[in-house]
Amino acid sequence: MRKILACFICVFAGMLLFVNVANAVCPVCTIAIGAGLEGMRILGVKDVLTGIWAGGLTVSLIGWTANYMKRHNVKNVFWYVLNVFVYFALLAGVYFVPSDNPVVKWWENCMWGIDQFLLGILVGSMTFVLMEVWYKHIKQKNGGHAQFPFQKVVMPFTGLLVMTGIFWLVIKYLPTVGIVLC
Repeated sequence: MRKILACFICVFAGMLLFVNVANAVCPVCTIAIGAGLEGMRILGVKDVLTGIWAGGLTVSLIGWTANYMKRHNVKNVFWYVLNVFVYFALLAGVYFVPSDNPVVKWWENCMWGIDQFLLGILVGSMTFVLMEVWYKHIKQKNGGHAQFPFQKVVMPFTGLLVMTGIFWLVIKYLPTVGIVLC
């Protein structure tokens, strides 16, 4: 298994050397989020933490698709709204996959009265969008340039890491002081 993973990483790293520059959310950021998402699911991490990364990945894919539509002169707002709807509907499909042992079970575990995966998706999506807006603001104030290399990648990724850390602390320590999460 480790040899296959190492081979996959080497091939993927080689492909990244030849990737064209993207004008939307950076491909490296999207791949990092996707890898983090799958890794957490394999390790059995709480659904709220996985949802944070799923929400970030979904917003990143929405950005990629919107950039593609702009490059192909799609001007009708309907297609951009449909883009957002389709990606979130695909993510919601996790709840409806028929299986004897579903990955996510609706309302099986909740946090503050909200399904953990859904809460994570909302937090991750908002965090990703806010970090992108903040990056654009910083870039505008800096004369159209990032303050350091790969800032466009680092900011959303760091935002998701911070939110993951915050929610991990909440899950780990609030129940120990008697605060019920659900």
